[in-house]
Amino acid sequence: MFKSAKRALSLAAGVAIGLSAASSAWSASSLEQVMKERGLTQKDVLAAAKTYVPTGGRDEYLVFSSGGQSGQVIVYGIPSMRILKYIAVFTPEPWQGYGFDEESKAVLAQGRINGKDIKFGDTHHPALSETKGDYNGKYLFINDKNNPRIAVIDLHDFETKQIVVNPIMKSEHGGAFVTPNTEYIIEASQYAGPLTDEFVPLEDFNDKYRGAVTYWKFDMKEGRIKPEQSFSIELPPYSQDLSDAGKGPSYGWSFTNSFCSERYVGGIERGRPPFEAGCSSKDTDFLHVINWKKAAELVKAGKAKTINGHKVLSIKTAVDNGILYLVPEPKSPHGVDVSPDGKFMIVSGKLDSHTWVYSFDKIMKAAKAKKFEGKDPYGIPIIAMKDALHTQVNVGLGPLHTQYDSKKCIVYTSIYVDSMVTKWNYCTGKVLDQMPIHYNIGHLMAMEGDTVSPDGKYLVALNKLAIDRFNPVGPLHPQNHQLIDISGDKMQLLYDMPLPLGEPHYAVAIKADKLKPAIRYRSGWNSREDKRSPYKARAGREKIVRSPGKVEVFGTLIRSHINPEILEVTEGDEVIIHLTNLERAQDETHGFAMRGGNVNLSVEPGKTATARFIADKAGVYPYYCTEFCSALHLEMQGYMLVQPKGYKAKASGMKEGVKYTEADYKKQVKTNLDTQAVIDSVVAFITSHNYKDFPTVVALVEDATDQLGFAAEAKKKSEAAAARKDWQNAMLWANQWWQYQVKTADMGLRAKTYLEQNGAKKIK
Repeated sequence: MFKSAKRALSLAAGVAIGLSAASSAWSASSLEQVMKERGLTQKDVLAAAKTYVPTGGRDEYLVFSSGGQSGQVIVYGIPSMRILKYIAVFTPEPWQGYGFDEESKAVLAQGRINGKDIKFGDTHHPALSETKGDYNGKYLFINDKNNPRIAVIDLHDFETKQIVVNPIMKSEHGGAFVTPNTEYIIEASQYAGPLTDEFVPLEDFNDKYRGAVTYWKFDMKEGRIKPEQSFSIELPPYSQDLSDAGKGPSYGWSFTNSFCSERYVGGIERGRPPFEAGCSSKDTDFLHVINWKKAAELVKAGKAKTINGHKVLSIKTAVDNGILYLVPEPKSPHGVDVSPDGKFMIVSGKLDSHTWVYSFDKIMKAAKAKKFEGKDPYGIPIIAMKDALHTQVNVGLGPLHTQYDSKKCIVYTSIYVDSMVTKWNYCTGKVLDQMPIHYNIGHLMAMEGDTVSPDGKYLVALNKLAIDRFNPVGPLHPQNHQLIDISGDKMQLLYDMPLPLGEPHYAVAIKADKLKPAIRYRSGWNSREDKRSPYKARAGREKIVRSPGKVEVFGTLIRSHINPEILEVTEGDEVIIHLTNLERAQDETHGFAMRGGNVNLSVEPGKTATARFIADKAGVYPYYCTEFCSALHLEMQGYMLVQPKGYKAKASGMKEGVKYTEADYKKQVKTNLDTQAVIDSVVAFITSHNYKDFPTVVALVEDATDQLGFAAEAKKKSEAAAARKDWQNAMLWANQWWQYQVKTADMGLRAKTYLEQNGAKKIK
């Protein structure tokens, strides 16, 4: 019965398990047995083989997905669909210490609105920085729909570095989108409101409420948005939505669609039909066509007005200078997507069954000839649909978002109502394939599908509902990202991935080799400001500075040791703890946590982070490292003693729990000498190979050398105590000497294993 599947099984075995030719027959037999026991089909096994990444293997692409109401960004790999990280953006996130250390608190403080800390964000549309229309792997931008804000994430270390608040918008959905060289980040408002902060009654909606598109100026070298060089264009009180920037022949222009161009204000409380009734009565809405390049010149020439400290070009100024046009589009659209060559724009309407393809050339010809079918109530010229349209294609009920393939003219559109993906040709208008999706698909994401050179290969359907796809976990279900193979003529579903974090609304995928993230920081680094921290400390130079009502600690973290181990303060003191991670080896993060005061730091190798709090209650407060960092992780601890005001310390000394003898000391010294012999053998292996060609090993060797230096210092103290016949301290320092040796051996053995597994060569 398995005869027809054997060739496919052999391929799957080779790809997924990496078996040798000699054992392929045995493997096929084992796979047949597994298939039978689990009820798997040949198609299931092939799909698994296509997504499997072997142990130690890396994914070809990385995905940055919005985290919806979590306020975060989710990072996962393709084809494995393994989640790699949650990037904290608009909301505190304990694992990364985001919102707990003073450095990240300063970033979150940039997002304050009306002086209030905003601890919630609704992330929707991530965008990667571009050079000449291709992803450059340097920065990621993400918007907050609920509180109109844009964040900058540095892909050097995958940390949020900046948050800017839109000074004129009351809500937005249309961010973030970038121009081809990341000159600007585009953010469009959603629900209209007064551009000022004053109260305006809804009865004045048509006259005093407005929409807008903001162009945030970005400095690629500095990696920051420049609010003082940014501007907005005032738009009518339609609900603006998503945007895209032109490229090639359409470079310098951007396109923003809208819904509810009826400008209807509901109010069932006032006896009126709800918003949805009035916002879907017309057959079309409006696509906004904007010349952002000329708009920037007008702002520079002083043609803008200032609202809340922000430059805004009025509708009249935009119209008078020929930089703003409207084109009818299908009603209730969600997305306008510019083709890789910049010649076409594709728009879909959720209340239509057609996807519309617009020609940029036709739009420009109509604008140049001033061929308009009229003006909207705000005086904006309207280019007739027939003068802008390239074609219409019936793709299914409820088309939403389109992504481009590497093959010319081939695109994929998510079909929300019919829960499927349609593959079609926008040049010929022909539908090529359709695939059911589970369920209610929103956005789509193709590999680098937003760029001038899409990769094709894979498509991800970002589905709103999971329903019956996964084990039930209560009424709140995960979202479902489905991986689709688009390399052939027919689409093939490969994988369902539950995402239990907010609503992952949209995502972007980048070739993994375009990213060059750091694996550690420079020593004493403030990662949020990208500069050396003035609070960094070095080994042996830790200190505690005291002044009236204030205690400031300059401490260090290294495997198994927090310095200081005992911190004594007085009730009511302001306590500021700066900690520097002295590790150089990658992935040796240390944490620092203390009960009762939201003290929680994540300190990656080289980083300096700060905790600040008031010691407002006398008591005993243990602190510890939260990251399991070594065999003696649990011993990486300390105490903060908050003494009552007026407290007088007792004259008695510390009492030891165990009394050590000369025999104990000599036994420990023998252990240390045996351990040193192991270290010497590991050192001999490493130095006899080309270890300097492996940066990972070099960092481990540097850290091991530091630990061995500490061991030598402890050895001297141990021997000095033994010379005094102080066997208690001789034994304790001998044990500390050994602890440093253990950490040295741990790193040395890791380095040796790395060299063995990565083809190091013996030096002749």
